[in-house]
Amino acid sequence: MNSLEKNDKVSADVGTIRIADEVVGIVAGLAATEIPGVAGMSAGLVGGIAEMLGKKNLSKGVKVEVGEKEAAVDLYIIVEYGVRIPDVALKVQENVKRAIESMTGLDVVEVNIHVQGVGFVNESKEEDIRVR
Repeated sequence: MNSLEKNDKVSADVGTIRIADEVVGIVAGLAATEIPGVAGMSAGLVGGIAEMLGKKNLSKGVKVEVGEKEAAVDLYIIVEYGVRIPDVALKVQENVKRAIESMTGLDVVEVNIHVQGVGFVNESKEEDIRVR
């Protein structure tokens, strides 16, 4: 018996670790919003318009399937106007995969990006001014 088999047996005797889908979803949402060009996560399309979620609802813009050793992720994002979408999507995929694998130890087999809309930075500033 080599040391790897011995370590696997020892960890199996201690118990099991199960990471909730929502935990993986929050990690994925945070990792996605770290990327420049991502305006936010999307709750889906409402009347043909993407609804952007706040920071507290990051996991709702994420669909996750978690197995014992692997995870698959679908992210629904809104990108900033003017960015090159394929570049932003690739960076999101890489960052989400890296974050999930390093924090959970799960192998990420898929990170699918669904661009639901385009956010305009000036829109939120104008709305703030109108409210005052």
